[in-house]
Amino acid sequence: MHPENIAITDYTYLLPEEKIAGFPLADRDASKLLVYKNNSISESTYKNIADFLPGGSLLVFNNTKVIPARILFQKPTGGIIEIFCLEPYEASNDYSSVMSKKEKLRWKCMIGGAGKWKEGPLVKQFKQGEVAAQLWATFVEKLSDAYVVELTWQPATMSFAEVIALTGEIPLPPYIKRKAEISDTERYQTIYAENDGSVAAPTAGLHFTDHVFASLAKKNIQTDFITLHVGAGTFKAVKAAIMQQHEMHAEWLDVTADFIKKLIDNIVNPIVAVGTTSLRTLESLYWMGVKANLFPGSSMAELEIQQWEVYEETLRSVTISPGMALQALLQWMSKNKYENIIAKTQILIAPGYQFKIIKGIVTNFHQPQSTLLLLVAAGIGNNWRSLYNYALQNDFRFLSYGDGSLIFIDQG
Repeated sequence: MHPENIAITDYTYLLPEEKIAGFPLADRDASKLLVYKNNSISESTYKNIADFLPGGSLLVFNNTKVIPARILFQKPTGGIIEIFCLEPYEASNDYSSVMSKKEKLRWKCMIGGAGKWKEGPLVKQFKQGEVAAQLWATFVEKLSDAYVVELTWQPATMSFAEVIALTGEIPLPPYIKRKAEISDTERYQTIYAENDGSVAAPTAGLHFTDHVFASLAKKNIQTDFITLHVGAGTFKAVKAAIMQQHEMHAEWLDVTADFIKKLIDNIVNPIVAVGTTSLRTLESLYWMGVKANLFPGSSMAELEIQQWEVYEETLRSVTISPGMALQALLQWMSKNKYENIIAKTQILIAPGYQFKIIKGIVTNFHQPQSTLLLLVAAGIGNNWRSLYNYALQNDFRFLSYGDGSLIFIDQG
């Protein structure tokens, strides 16, 4: 069956409210770890994850950094309007230049209390050290699924990264029913977070500590990093009856040529994605390589992966090995003088998908009827139910601040 015809109601389960983790554990690597391999389930903790990975494996992490994207403005009447910065309005493939912008910037936003915002700019007073500063938000236009807001600030010499760090709050997921606390600034962030741009954490990586990285190295398990900026679309509910009617969110990936070379060097070894974002990036690279091989004159935009195209005959009929696909992508980069692949991917991985690069995934437990649950099911079929039932019956904690799993893909 084509994934377009999947009924999302086939991928549901009862998730009691008390199973959703409201806070992280005191120690990141103390979180429980469910291990699935060859139809067998066992459990441990993240502290011991190296014990379950073959020596010589390559673990790939997403080093995106969550920005404090939720800004609260108080009206003169006392009412609060929340501006949630989703992504730059002017499409940009370079988040570092966006974050370094000065004086003003337009963002695509969600607005809490939009009906109360009648006219005129909102203003927020803050301080940069001892210097008084101001941030203004001006309504520009309403889009079909969001709003455009222009943010302007003084002193204009400040970068947007500095402004949002001083005025914003960490945007906890909507299913965590509390306000962000100071501790969330650190805990809703991986210890290796580096590149500003996400509005949601790549939560599988929240469990990794220096101790875990040392244990991986001791077993000759390699680690490397890509960047995919996580958008709020990761929480977008599937409201359509069948997947054909659901629009998958697109996200920016940023991968270096050196990383792709390392991927090629390790293509015969087990490659494990830490998180669904890392997995989507790795699998997207394969298909971008297929396109570079088929259409070597493509532009970067033409290599981008659309929602359903990996299931279409043009790409699906290609029998090119992962190594050859990645080599074709490298050759395309060299020819076009690119040191990084910076592109959007809208790939939707669901049952019916055949994995090309990865052999396993480290991931948290996901919401019912979500595209992330479909991704897990693509790797282990209906066994996802056994895995989730086990977690529910054995006191695993669910969603972003919860426990997680190491899943080895069923080979079929």
